[in-house]
Amino acid sequence: MNVHVGSLLKQTELSSWLDLANLQKSSVSVIGMGYVGAVSLACLSQLGHRVVGADIDQRKVDTIGWGQSPIVEDQLGELLSDGVAYNLLTTTTDVHQAVLETDVTFVSVGTPTNEDGGCDTRAITAVARTIGAAIAEKDTFHVVVLRCSVPPGTTLNLMGPEIEAISGKKAGRDFGLCFNPEFLREGTAVKDFHAPPKTVIGASDLKTAKIISKIYEPVDRNIITTSIEVAELVKYVDNVWHATKVCFANEVGRLCKPMGIDSHAVMDIFVQDTKLNLSPYYLKPGFAFGGSCLPKEVRAVTHLADKLEIDLPMINSLIPSNEEHIDQAIDMVRQTQPKKVAVMGVAFKPGTDDLRESPILEVMDQLIRDGVEVVAWDPAIVPGPQLAEQFNYIRHAAPHLEHLVEKLPEILMDTPEMAADGADTLVIAQKHNTTRDLLEAYRSEASVVDLVRVFASAPSCPKYAGIGW
Repeated sequence: MNVHVGSLLKQTELSSWLDLANLQKSSVSVIGMGYVGAVSLACLSQLGHRVVGADIDQRKVDTIGWGQSPIVEDQLGELLSDGVAYNLLTTTTDVHQAVLETDVTFVSVGTPTNEDGGCDTRAITAVARTIGAAIAEKDTFHVVVLRCSVPPGTTLNLMGPEIEAISGKKAGRDFGLCFNPEFLREGTAVKDFHAPPKTVIGASDLKTAKIISKIYEPVDRNIITTSIEVAELVKYVDNVWHATKVCFANEVGRLCKPMGIDSHAVMDIFVQDTKLNLSPYYLKPGFAFGGSCLPKEVRAVTHLADKLEIDLPMINSLIPSNEEHIDQAIDMVRQTQPKKVAVMGVAFKPGTDDLRESPILEVMDQLIRDGVEVVAWDPAIVPGPQLAEQFNYIRHAAPHLEHLVEKLPEILMDTPEMAADGADTLVIAQKHNTTRDLLEAYRSEASVVDLVRVFASAPSCPKYAGIGW
């Protein structure tokens, strides 16, 4: 085999490439040769897969077919050139034939924004029908992998049924369905493919998960398998989080500038904290924030911005968003139509007796105003001078809670069993092993409103409701 003139592979790499090509690997068709499709073609061929790129755009087909990159992207042109030179990469405008000739089909077509802000899935529908027609002619198990950014449910409720209707075959039995989000950054896409931040595979069945996992094993030994809907939403959540980080940093910059403070110096220190600031901490759906620091300092920053006449929409929205979450908790408890509610955990978080701006106090107060009997238990709260000081603080900082503060000594029970006795509804505001044990005993007798995800997996029973799950 002759080395392509445009190849930048070193001679010592050639034998390694050919060894990969001789292994038993899935052949892959990639439908849609835009940014993600072109990078996928190049990198999969580098891993030794025979790949077929298909697109209705003749220009892209010709460009990539000649081993040239249709976009500016580091290393992409050289990998495409090598793939063509080693007969691992071909292109076509015949999508039907591309599916027939391969074992796995990656779908990377465009999903632009509709006029109403939603996702335009017409290209997915059209491609699904073509794939279905090809699968109807195949006797082997074919896997279809959607890689576009789409709303949850698109793979199972749109693409899958279209393929089934045309092919006459059943997803999960006769062919596999998968959602495999990409996390490729423009400019470093090839590097990201070979050293991914994570590899997520949402599959219709175990066989499909194994086939796609095998493709990615050379670049990621810690593949995450999950449901298709979770995989779909992960892609959206990732990008919304990145957008949030950009907006947050920019709002910090707008706050710093009029005070003559170097915003980059501030954020350089901020990102060095990987225990709290850049970590999984705080990034699990649960109850509202509270305590002596967060609410007070969010208000302080919004007040400072107001004095400086600076608009910080994202930071300004934090308190209203937190209050909305508290209101949701109240509504969830009300929906159980309780006469007596037992609250498990009163301090703003477990392991402390700090009641300052504990969000559950707002829930308890509103329920009492509704005429509901409320009792509570918290292992860290005991009578004494410190508790009296906190009562005084609450009276000053939140005068609307004074009525609740007066009642707290009689509301607080000595044991969780005493609190739960006779309760129609249990409200879980803190995670404790004791609370888990209690729920096992009382779940059939009382409704449960869980604000903290006390179990790793949410129980599936009609009387249980989680605030964000």
